Amino acid sequence: MRKSKMEQLELGMSKSQVVTILGASYSISQKEVSYKDTIEVISYRNIPFDDEFYLFRFKNNKLEKWHREFQPMYNEIKP
Repeated sequence: MRKSKMEQLELGMSKSQVVTILGASYSISQKEVSYKDTIEVISYRNIPFDDEFYLFRFKNNKLEKWHREFQPMYNEIKP
């Protein structure tokens, strides 16, 4: 993720506002609907770093939080 794009994000933004800034190449990681709330989590890979990605959590279509995660790296064990 480019620092300039991340600096444009603010809590409370709608999903469409976030997608306008970061682009449409995201994956839906979670979607949950309860009797009063809708939760959706989308993720973006930090290309070219395939082991790094960002998760954005929306509650009722408002950005509630985001964080960066790293995919675990496994070493192949050879017999």
